Amino acid sequence: MKIKANNTNDPIWQDVYSHAQLPKQLEPLNEMATNLWWVWNHEGAKLFRKLDEALWTSTEGNPVLLLQRLTYKRIEEIAADKEIIEEMERVYADFKAYMRVKPSATKPSVAYFSMEYGLTNVLKIYSGGLGVLAGDYLKEASDSNIDMCAVGFLYRYGYFTQSLSMDGQQIANYEAQKFNSLPLSLVTTTNGDPVLLEVPYPGRIVYAHIWKVSVGRVPLYLMDTDIPENSEWDRSITHQLYGGDWENRMKQEYLLGIGGILMLDKLGIKKQIYHCNEGHAALINVQRLVNYIQNEGLSFNEALEVVRSSALYTVHTPVPAGHDYFDEGLFGRYMGEFPAKLGISWQEFIDMGRENPGSNEKFSMSVFALNTCQEANGVSWLHGKVSQKMFAPVWKGYFPDELHVSWVTNGVHMPTWASTEMKKFYAEKFDKKFFTDQSNKKYWEAIYNVPDEDIWELRKALKKKLIEYVKNQYRGNWLKSQGDPSKVVSILEKINTNALLIGFGRRFATYKRAHLLFTDLDRLAKIVNNEKYPIQFIFTGKAHPADGGGQGLIKHIVEISRRPEFLGKIIFLENYDMRLARRLIAGVDVWLNTPTRPLEASGTSGEKAEMNGVLNFSVLDGWWYEGYKEGAGWALTDKRTYDNQQYQDQLDAATIYHTLENELIPTYYAKNEKGYSPEWIGYIKNSIAQIAPDYTMKRMLDDYIERFYHKLATRTKHLRENNFEKAKEIAVWKEEVAQHWDCFEVESFTCTPDIFVEGPVVGTEYLFKLVIDRKELKGMLGVDMIESRVNPENQQQEFIKSLSFKLIKEEGSKLYFELKAKPAESGDLKIGFRVYPYNKELPHRMDFAYIRWIQL
Repeated sequence: MKIKANNTNDPIWQDVYSHAQLPKQLEPLNEMATNLWWVWNHEGAKLFRKLDEALWTSTEGNPVLLLQRLTYKRIEEIAADKEIIEEMERVYADFKAYMRVKPSATKPSVAYFSMEYGLTNVLKIYSGGLGVLAGDYLKEASDSNIDMCAVGFLYRYGYFTQSLSMDGQQIANYEAQKFNSLPLSLVTTTNGDPVLLEVPYPGRIVYAHIWKVSVGRVPLYLMDTDIPENSEWDRSITHQLYGGDWENRMKQEYLLGIGGILMLDKLGIKKQIYHCNEGHAALINVQRLVNYIQNEGLSFNEALEVVRSSALYTVHTPVPAGHDYFDEGLFGRYMGEFPAKLGISWQEFIDMGRENPGSNEKFSMSVFALNTCQEANGVSWLHGKVSQKMFAPVWKGYFPDELHVSWVTNGVHMPTWASTEMKKFYAEKFDKKFFTDQSNKKYWEAIYNVPDEDIWELRKALKKKLIEYVKNQYRGNWLKSQGDPSKVVSILEKINTNALLIGFGRRFATYKRAHLLFTDLDRLAKIVNNEKYPIQFIFTGKAHPADGGGQGLIKHIVEISRRPEFLGKIIFLENYDMRLARRLIAGVDVWLNTPTRPLEASGTSGEKAEMNGVLNFSVLDGWWYEGYKEGAGWALTDKRTYDNQQYQDQLDAATIYHTLENELIPTYYAKNEKGYSPEWIGYIKNSIAQIAPDYTMKRMLDDYIERFYHKLATRTKHLRENNFEKAKEIAVWKEEVAQHWDCFEVESFTCTPDIFVEGPVVGTEYLFKLVIDRKELKGMLGVDMIESRVNPENQQQEFIKSLSFKLIKEEGSKLYFELKAKPAESGDLKIGFRVYPYNKELPHRMDFAYIRWIQL
């Protein structure tokens, strides 16, 4: 028998990951790497970069991965490097001193819920502005010593990485995150096993691991269902941010709400305030209700008083279509067991998510949030007004202007978004207390004492830094997507550090109107090809994979940028993330924003630019509606000339061209013998002194504390005292009023002189008298006189003012009211009188929005 020359089976490989182990001397590096404090403290990031600059770049600034990839030789070199060790000890001492500060006892504790968090480009659990805002919020809560924890998801794939095809088409790439190489830690039991969260879904249990991200002093807990204990169907719940169909969205929002509260219960965490960042988190209040009913023995109505008194809902969406609505069948499949737990009917439960109870409307997460949160707010003054109109149908009988829905204008975390150079500049030029008291305008006004040359040199350095980053980072990408290497060389050569540089970076939703600049290409070509006054535009942004319009817009801009007359003058940078954003908002001269008004709820990219001395040119919408100051930036009017959006776009585009040609470009190039424009520097100084201090995250968090957190904490404490005595009392009163609301009668109503015979005369005093017999209804009533008028432009009835009747006396079941009033408005008016239940324990009218209009 001939012996075979070889006999082998197929190779069998096991995946292992070889990583570095630091000696005890370098252990502080591990501790600091897993706390995101280094993200906004540049000395921390600088230390990690110094360990291995090439590795820092290749790991995209991920210190955990950097430490894992250090070679044994490099570790030995670091341990022997006295300079690095001294720097590590100094940075570590600052870190430990920061971490030792205890939460403020004078500020309420908060549990914060959000679908996404933009903390660093390393941790891909965000898609855009909503997430970055949430991330900034946690950072400032840490800096401001707030006792806060946050809840979200650890997405396996997160949001997509963007690349471009040869023809400019967006390609969405979903790349799996390796959790063990990220700045987070798995929450484990005392014996080292992962804590396993059990979340009851219909007919099964969904399991989740819990990961902790340390955001300075604030813990962020992330749920992860991509574990072996789950079926493939459920492992995918935390795969993608905003991915999948409506059922997957239902599963995610169920996990965030129901699972989020169960997770805090499992971890033993209790807070005073529960804050929903968007309607995605509204179901937290379902599980909170269940907890109070099952654990405290409260009735549904009693539990609702307690839950409402400690809950805040922040809305970021300016149009009803942007909110989450679920079909009753789908919603019932997941939530069908909860009415029995709450002690109410299915109809009563689903009606809590409908503007019109008893209808067949879909279940609205936003309406449910409004019905289970005492307070609600928009994210700018203008968005607050838009939200009042949007939510007015929930509280019929009240005009939008009367609603409790308020506002807090968004801000940005200055230590994160001000460049390292800018922070050093502030530290050198401003008061030592500046960084801990960023809302103090007098500190910012010190910019007026800074020599113009210093500001100009700083701005030049930041622009040069951006351009070098673009050239280094995108050269390879452009070679792949452009096809013609000579074009890439031409682009690189034409990027001019001396040109006026204008940036546009945001999500490519159609309402953002990224196309506006390209309305008149001939006029634009003349602007960008003026050799005497060079100007260049950088565009960047992602479109949702399901948004064909947004993707088409990207393709259109890329195609224009490749035309000979625009090559190197219009540049599109792919894969807009936090890393690129930080470079861009610091390095351009002007930040351009052109949304369709009033669809920009707030917008924060322009605020980030403000922190770096970059000037804004934007539509008066969102934050810029409040922030714009003449001589500190430029604005497109908030007034609409045409109902036809196409005509309005053409007018706005013409206004942009005119402003560029006659204001921005001449101002920038009005240079003196020292090479800069004193007027341009004056704009920068005004922008920093008059605008920037109002748009820090410090100011925003202070507003939330002052307007909502203290108010909620005080009331919920009051309702919980003496075994929920006050909550029970209010619930009984509401039940009684609801039962007998139709019983009371208007016994008499008079007006002297008779306003309804001769009509109201401006300046004449009228005395209204009203007697109401409550009959079986117990408790107090109130009465308003409402003045309104019909707007001739849109035929909508608009609120003018409300005047409250004074209770003169109470005799048995009868209430005697009077009102003295002098009409101040002339013209066609509408006057109405409405009765409402009065209880001084209510936070506002919308808390119990019963109304009966009086028929005279």
